[in-house]
Amino acid sequence: MAEAGYKTRMKIHYDDVVRDALIQKFGYINPMEVPKLEKVVLNMGVGEAVGDSKKIHAAAEDLGLISGQKSVITKARRSIATFKLREGMPIGVKVTLRKNRMYEFVDRLVNIALPRVRDFRGLNSRSFDGRGNYALGIKEHIVFPEIDYDKVDAIWGLDVVVCTSARTDDEAQELLKGFNFPFRNRS
Repeated sequence: MAEAGYKTRMKIHYDDVVRDALIQKFGYINPMEVPKLEKVVLNMGVGEAVGDSKKIHAAAEDLGLISGQKSVITKARRSIATFKLREGMPIGVKVTLRKNRMYEFVDRLVNIALPRVRDFRGLNSRSFDGRGNYALGIKEHIVFPEIDYDKVDAIWGLDVVVCTSARTDDEAQELLKGFNFPFRNRS
């Protein structure tokens, strides 16, 4: 990891371009009310881990490669007999990215991973939660260049939640458009 004063390319882009554009569009008076990215949460549900415990460790390793940070194994909160699931069994992995790692991940997501998604037609602009957070799902985690396709034994989906300090969905969408998120037009 670099020294504390290190800024990523996307953080510099936010400081120089995106913040000014948001002030121009929404007329913020106080610079602290300009929306910014707060965190990015990555989550992988690994249902096959119920039958094979090695899969959860492979998923944790892959998510660690994608995020550049050690992932946390999530466990079942209660037992569900129909799924042969017991309380405390590992069923997924997650990681929360903040600051420089968050900006580096957003850069790789927008510029490398999303263009590699098969039949990609843009992100759904209705996936905001009403409070300025955006969620998207990636069907194959192998679209990230850190994952070696030949060494992967299973392909998992990946949930990405981008949390912003925006108060409305319109503010959050303009913020993410500033980071070149490829939203498709509403129709």
